[in-house]
Amino acid sequence: MFELKIITDFAAAHQLAMVSQKCEELHGHNWKIEVCLQGEKLNEAGVLIDFGQVKKHVKDIMTTLDHKFLNRLEIFENKTPPSSENIAVYIAKALESKLDNTEGIRVSRVTAWESENASAAYIF
Repeated sequence: MFELKIITDFAAAHQLAMVSQKCEELHGHNWKIEVCLQGEKLNEAGVLIDFGQVKKHVKDIMTTLDHKFLNRLEIFENKTPPSSENIAVYIAKALESKLDNTEGIRVSRVTAWESENASAAYIF
């Protein structure tokens, strides 16, 4: 089994209800996002998947989040709070659909760091 990881980031604001009083106020983060992919075999070039291809897909996903008020985005309007956990889920599922079963490669984990010492991971 092979695993590939890329790291990217985005900045955005959100509000979370029913968490701590501090998080219920409008506030922002500079999120660091770690994306891991797994697959059983390498392609003809000797890689799982080209890093450039993965980075392009992830960059496209980041543009939907970067410098936005996340609560107002369609993906978080249906009673899905824009928590780090749900951001990780969104990114994992969006990337999985962009990969479209490319050579048996799958998203294995997405971790959303909202600060240097606080993160949430979605293990796909």
